[in-house]
Amino acid sequence: MSDNMKHSLNPNKWIVLYADYLYNYAITRVDDQDVAKDLVQETFFSGIKGKDNFRGQAAERTWLVSILKRKIIDHYRKVNSAKGQKEVRMNFYEEGKKKGNWIEEKVPQAWGNDAEKKIENSELKDALDACINNLPEKYRMVFLLKTVQKYETEEICNELGITASNLWVIIHRARMQLRNCMEENWFKQ
Repeated sequence: MSDNMKHSLNPNKWIVLYADYLYNYAITRVDDQDVAKDLVQETFFSGIKGKDNFRGQAAERTWLVSILKRKIIDHYRKVNSAKGQKEVRMNFYEEGKKKGNWIEEKVPQAWGNDAEKKIENSELKDALDACINNLPEKYRMVFLLKTVQKYETEEICNELGITASNLWVIIHRARMQLRNCMEENWFKQ
């Protein structure tokens, strides 16, 4: 795009052009159909309300997705802000040959290309999705934002009002719970 070409908004066509895309984007991040629909509706409303702030530097869909991302973060911030929630404690292996805690070098690393091929296996994907959905809400939220959606640590911490060290403790505990769940539901089959 040249420097002098500006994008424009056409709110009358948003539902036809972008509703399905935005819904699919939202549902993969919140895993609740009603919440995803509400977030898309709020995105459209905020877009109309803030259309005078649109500078035309991004495509219309890109601009709406950026609004939706903020709505998703706001949703998780609201979920997380319930004061007095007990933090679920992670039970590490206390007996047997797996006894003890993981040392830093042994923490699970990001999966490589081979794992992406295995993810195509629908049974593995179903088992992994079930394990992720069984995580406590706070763990699931932080895990998905950081590991799946690749949000920056600082952005997650600012939005959720947690420290970086707390974020990494949550990520570690979520991974440990996912590991245990996958061992029980996938690898022992």
